[in-house]
Amino acid sequence: MGRICIVGAGFSGAVIARELAEAGFSCLVVDERSHIAGNCHTERDPQTGVMVHRYGPHIFHTADEEVWRYVNRFGRMEPFVNRVKATARGAVYSLPINLHTINQFFGKTFSPAQARAFVESRARLDIEEPRTFEEQALRFVGEELYRTFFYGYTKKQWGVEPAELPASILKRLPLRFNYDDNYFNHPFQGMPRDGYTAIVQRILDVPGVELRLGCAFEELDEPFDHVFYSGPIDRYFQYREGRLGYRTLDFEAERASGPEVDFQGCAVMNYPDPDVPFTRISEHKHFAPWERIPDQTIVFREYSRACGPDDIPYYPIRLVNEKAMLLKYEQMAAAEKGVTFVGRLGTYQYLDMDVTIRRALDAARAFLAARRPQG
Repeated sequence: MGRICIVGAGFSGAVIARELAEAGFSCLVVDERSHIAGNCHTERDPQTGVMVHRYGPHIFHTADEEVWRYVNRFGRMEPFVNRVKATARGAVYSLPINLHTINQFFGKTFSPAQARAFVESRARLDIEEPRTFEEQALRFVGEELYRTFFYGYTKKQWGVEPAELPASILKRLPLRFNYDDNYFNHPFQGMPRDGYTAIVQRILDVPGVELRLGCAFEELDEPFDHVFYSGPIDRYFQYREGRLGYRTLDFEAERASGPEVDFQGCAVMNYPDPDVPFTRISEHKHFAPWERIPDQTIVFREYSRACGPDDIPYYPIRLVNEKAMLLKYEQMAAAEKGVTFVGRLGTYQYLDMDVTIRRALDAARAFLAARRPQG
């Protein structure tokens, strides 16, 4: 069996490396960053001792029982429910929009049925087939809720008017007519007790896996039997058709200390008002409430902007120009021998962690199945 190269030491690369190494393959995992776990990387802030999600909050949630068992195999997942708040127009609301949000916003005491009928009376039912993000939101929640909770946040996050975004971005409008403020609907939700980086480290800790950090794929000159590539698909082809568009994030950290210090009282506070330059503030000690760090805190203000050549790509834009360019890259990838493109950068898709793990498991198993003797 020849050697396998795996580009990227995030969940995609680590899971594939583990599966192949356990099947007897020798794997080289390379990552040009100085750490593993990609954008899921967690580390202790040296000043406060708080476990920080270096590239923004990551909450693990899934309906895939096998994936849930998989992450628990490599780390202890503590129960965690993401309860997001929003500061909008001078008040604090609960997200996703639920019965409490509706009653508070409109100054009502609706029952679930009354709230449903009320919101429907505000909705733009004349929009039968929404084509844009804005039409999708107006169709389901109406002008007031859309302008307060969606318009400004979306414009800041994507850098364009919501009327220019496709309706598919808002596939399932988060709207509930009960008091459930759990941000996710999945049955399995949690946070790793020791952070995501520790989980990825344990996944990679298996005979047959060599890890090289601070090493770009382009620097390698050794032969490989196969490559699993989780870097940017356009970079692999040397941007032959142009650069695919991404949004990137900048984080502004603020620390505070003192008895029972608490900056905002929750893990995530959204700021949908258009005149506030950041999209949200994350207070990281609330992602690990079991640690009980009463006298220190650190928050990240999150700013979204266009991704430049030297920036870390976060969200694929996938508008008309990008889709046309992506199709060309996908055709080139399909014709490339001995390479499998995986992960959010390799497929130019925004993938949650559970989907990333599922696709990595499937890719590794497909590779192994193709190598088994037939008959």
